[in-house]
Amino acid sequence: MIILIVAAALLVVIGGYFIATQRNLVALDERVKNSLSQIGVQLKTRWDAITLLAKMVEKYSKHEHDTLMDAIAARRSPIKTAGDAQTQQNACDQMLARINAVAEQYPQLRASELYTNTMNQINEYENNVRMSRQIYNDTATRLNSAVRQWPTSIVAGMLDFKQCEYLHVENDKTDIPTI
Repeated sequence: MIILIVAAALLVVIGGYFIATQRNLVALDERVKNSLSQIGVQLKTRWDAITLLAKMVEKYSKHEHDTLMDAIAARRSPIKTAGDAQTQQNACDQMLARINAVAEQYPQLRASELYTNTMNQINEYENNVRMSRQIYNDTATRLNSAVRQWPTSIVAGMLDFKQCEYLHVENDKTDIPTI
């Protein structure tokens, strides 16, 4: 009889641990998904501002505008993984470089108050993207630690929880700029 009670108590403890661990892993996984979604929202807002800049360019050069709008349309896509977020970030940076090159050709565009305000908004969105990226990597670290640590790794393996990939900085962005 005592063996039966001990076995039942052990099953309750193991079952409780399994349930608590599963709930913790699900919560961490949802936080990772949420933080990745926030990056997507910030990048979409940034794309909207870049589109506005491209439309401002239209007043100065129809050809430049068409080229920019085609490139923007081709590069906008939903973000489902950290790799997608990195691709979008790089595409935004390339578009801004192209718009800045156009602005250099047209000083009156650069002097426009709307252009200046939009560029300031883009910088604000960039800061939001940076913060969202940091939150994503912090959350991914928590999930990855939980998935790899024993005994949680046993439950994670049984329930098919995987490690998340981190967002990385491109190598050319880690170099010290030359002035």
